[in-house]
Amino acid sequence: MLSRLFAPKVRVSAHCDLPCGVYDPAQARIEAESVKAIQEKMAGNDDTHYLARATTIKEQRAELAKHHVSVLWSDYFKPPHFEKYPELHQLVNDTLKALSAAKGSTDPKSGEKALELIAEIDRIFWETKKA
Repeated sequence: MLSRLFAPKVRVSAHCDLPCGVYDPAQARIEAESVKAIQEKMAGNDDTHYLARATTIKEQRAELAKHHVSVLWSDYFKPPHFEKYPELHQLVNDTLKALSAAKGSTDPKSGEKALELIAEIDRIFWETKKA
């Protein structure tokens, strides 16, 4: 009885969490840019307290970038996208791995690699938005 009383009166469906337009690879790019910038700043500093704080923030930003890439992969990109861009699964995987590497590294080259891969996701993303 209670389940019928509180059951939804209207059922809706959507192909994503919210109406389209809320996804953008720029979120991942901004976080990855922060990772690279922190890596660059860490290279010129030997203050252990600064380096500890920088490491924590860098790791948080890398996780946020990974989150944004994962959301694009799981919530935005759909089977027609994967058919048109068969490299997309591997690209996302490579990007997540690069962000994990940047998370654990102080070398700005690892941050740059993640940014390059995010740029490729960005290119594909915007091509799908035109279609």
